[in-house]
Amino acid sequence: MKKVLIAYRLKPEGLRVLEGKYAVTLPTEKSSFSREEVLAMIPDFEVLVPNFSFYTDQEIMEHGSKLELISNWGVGFNNIDVDYATQKGIAVTNIPDSTREPTAEFAFGLLLAAGRRISYYDRKLRSPEGVSWGIYAEAGLSIYGKTLGIIGMGRIGQSLARRAVASGMEIIYHNRNRLSREIEKNYNATYVSLDNLLSTADYVSLNAPSTKDTRHMIGERELDIMKPTAVFINTARGEMVDERALADALRNNKIWAAALDVFENEPHILPELLTLDNVILAPHAGTKTVEARLNMSIEMARNIVGFYEGTFPVSRVNETT
Repeated sequence: MKKVLIAYRLKPEGLRVLEGKYAVTLPTEKSSFSREEVLAMIPDFEVLVPNFSFYTDQEIMEHGSKLELISNWGVGFNNIDVDYATQKGIAVTNIPDSTREPTAEFAFGLLLAAGRRISYYDRKLRSPEGVSWGIYAEAGLSIYGKTLGIIGMGRIGQSLARRAVASGMEIIYHNRNRLSREIEKNYNATYVSLDNLLSTADYVSLNAPSTKDTRHMIGERELDIMKPTAVFINTARGEMVDERALADALRNNKIWAAALDVFENEPHILPELLTLDNVILAPHAGTKTVEARLNMSIEMARNIVGFYEGTFPVSRVNETT
């Protein structure tokens, strides 16, 4: 019987497919195992299940002498040294299906909240100074008729585009590769260069995967290109944005607002961001719904069963011999 080590406490409802076939170990008294605990236990396990905040590096894999599979509980896999896993013959999987709609849903919610200043109004109404009820004072920005620029038009980007089109927005996008004409037609989307997108879009949403090449892909130069009325949304990964440059742009009104669900050094947030009224902050909550978290566990567990038994499709990140 293959042994599965899950680094975080997950509800058993999502792990039913493993019952009776796999020996599963996961935390029961606390929310997660520490890195030291994982290092101590991993030599006995064939499967490791980390999540997006647990970095699975060479040390973990060297200790895991029996490791055959890393079944990531997340769609992004920058928390795993995939190149080293491939060298070691360890398969890596992720969960793109269960994370697609909730992340796009949250991204659009952040877009709407930032543009229409929803969280700002709520916060100010609860504060001693209150908020102006004047006709023009502290007004937000419309969504309808505006241009949304999507950086990374993959599964999540396309799901975001669907919501935006339904709200009357125009779509431009930048991708590593241009999409098919058929997909573009679905969203009436126009492919543009990154600089064109940044200088044209009223709302800019970062939905690309995190790689070595995309670190700080949004920095001072890119923020300077954006409109002073632009709203920036990031539900991808924090390290893709130079947070200090973003804080500077927000403080000096180089852009109008931002909404962030991810940060460079999670769970640490750059202190300056906490003081700014024109930024919305969320705790990596794009998939944090009861339904989504259950579906994520089911998809992760099915990757394990599919890998060993072939009874479910497997979302492979790498190819091993």
